[in-house]
Amino acid sequence: MSKFYLSNPTNTLAVINRYNFVFQKKFGQNFLIEQGIVEKIVREAGVTKEDFVLEIGPGIGTMTQLLCENAREVAAVEIDKKLIPILEDTLSEYDNVTIINDDILKVDIHALAARKNGARPIKVVANLPYYITTPIIMKLFESKAPVDSITVMVQKEVAERMQTGPGSKDYGALSLAVQYYAKPEVVVNVPPECFMPRPNVGSSVIRLKKHDVCPVSVLDEKLMFRIIRASFNQRRKTLVNGLNNSPEIGFPKEVICRAVEKLGKGLSVRGEALTLEEFAGLSDFFSSECSK
Repeated sequence: MSKFYLSNPTNTLAVINRYNFVFQKKFGQNFLIEQGIVEKIVREAGVTKEDFVLEIGPGIGTMTQLLCENAREVAAVEIDKKLIPILEDTLSEYDNVTIINDDILKVDIHALAARKNGARPIKVVANLPYYITTPIIMKLFESKAPVDSITVMVQKEVAERMQTGPGSKDYGALSLAVQYYAKPEVVVNVPPECFMPRPNVGSSVIRLKKHDVCPVSVLDEKLMFRIIRASFNQRRKTLVNGLNNSPEIGFPKEVICRAVEKLGKGLSVRGEALTLEEFAGLSDFFSSECSK
């Protein structure tokens, strides 16, 4: 085991000072400085010596150290080029890590999994910048990359949004998308003092275990998500008006009314009252209308 753990605040400061590193607000950089939390994340991610792990946003390598000690191999994708020499230093004792200086949204995860893991499902572990959490998670799911699970640090309220169901003020397009692709479970809440610098919000680590089979079947997945987005873009409006006003939908209002009536909840129902199954049914109704 490595003796120089970066999750010790003194060690983190030593590395930052040695390299005169300046935190970049545009990259949302907050480094973990609590060893117990780092250990719990790796444990909850279920990382074993069989696994190839993709880490997004390794920072100075705090969690990467433990991932290297527990996984067969790790690829750490870091967007900030100023962190690359630091990572090469802090991870120099590990021969099972590849550091990639790139934007994860531009990385071909299919190719990476094929090259490093024989296209078998990989585990993703990340301490993501909060401003780009949703696009990264949705890329991992929508790209159909071979991902087994995503264990990720996010803003506490975002974690709550991913888990919640119909009727909650937090329920929305993100809740439905995450639950369509995976089973979300918060594994630990992390207070601001566990980071350097301290963020202004509480954080949570959420594990998204990908479904072997999606919980609902739908004829046109992309159409379903267009309907979901349109339903929540104007939360205060009824579902009928939300869909009718959306340039993404394009069905006549009478068809929209027929589809919503079929749900049996009345024409004044709002999108936030619908389950994933009901959105799938709505989408299938429109799909059958298109085929007439």
